[in-house]
Amino acid sequence: MMYSGARTVALCLLLVLAGCGGAPVGTDSEGRMATETATPATPSTAIDAPPSATPKPDGVEVEVIDVVDGDTIDVRYLNGSEDTVRLLGVDTPEVHAETDPAEFPGVPETEAGRNCLREWGERASQHAKDELIGETVTLSFDENEPRRGYYGRLLAYVHVDGDSFNYGLLTRGLARRYDSSNFQYRERYGTAEGIARGTDAGIWGACATDDPQTATETPIPIADGGPPLWISEINADAAGDDRENLNGEYVTFGNAGNETLDLAGWTVRDEAGHVYTFPEGAEIPPNGTITLHTGSGEDGDGAYYWGQGSPVWNNGGDTVIVRNESGETVIEREYDG
Repeated sequence: MMYSGARTVALCLLLVLAGCGGAPVGTDSEGRMATETATPATPSTAIDAPPSATPKPDGVEVEVIDVVDGDTIDVRYLNGSEDTVRLLGVDTPEVHAETDPAEFPGVPETEAGRNCLREWGERASQHAKDELIGETVTLSFDENEPRRGYYGRLLAYVHVDGDSFNYGLLTRGLARRYDSSNFQYRERYGTAEGIARGTDAGIWGACATDDPQTATETPIPIADGGPPLWISEINADAAGDDRENLNGEYVTFGNAGNETLDLAGWTVRDEAGHVYTFPEGAEIPPNGTITLHTGSGEDGDGAYYWGQGSPVWNNGGDTVIVRNESGETVIEREYDG
């Protein structure tokens, strides 16, 4: 749901919390309220970097009393007043209106695509109801964003049991990153969406296809505490003759973690048993990527070369299997031609 959705908030109590001290002077491109004095009475509260996203000590505690949809909730303060919160940085499909498939890359602009998004909007709403209604949660704010949007809703991160609910929507494939925003964790949220798309989680596996269908939401590996390695791209069909363009066939891996990922001794293999072993010094920096090419070349600048004399990845479909130095499977991802 977009930040500028139609639901309004009648309450502007507690100016310290609301940050409503300035007079409106217009709106920005996302429909947020611009004010002459944007600084709230108390400093904004920012969350730690995801995925832990622990709220700051001065976060605001509220009770969730209703869920409007997957990214909008109604809350009650300790003094009994109520408010509406729009979750920062994320956008779930609409449930009270139709979602434009163009907002979710890869979803076809067809009736099937729109129906799929509507269904996943309902799933996101149900997830929010299951996790939040009746719970005491902590609201944190972002120093790059106003406290309230144009329609008066609070713009906040929601923390439940110490975790960021906003970020969890991305890792479960229930939302996209809200791009028309300059929030602090924009890059990290973009990475989380990229992983969800790369692993066909939730919306991306169900709707971002030529044949949108129902699918089960699948948390991505980083959400389970495993190694933050993910597959960013599989280019099995190189330009021209695959046999003459071996380096045009490649797999790109990304690191969604906060620390450099050491891949020395890790292996990549296909269904036919071809095996590549990353050499000493093979690393991916935080939020970085490396690309493994099928052909020959000199390793460096994020590029590694398998040294094969013929194509490895089948154009019609195959499985990329990554194992760590202990032989444990880290990723096993199928793709279709």
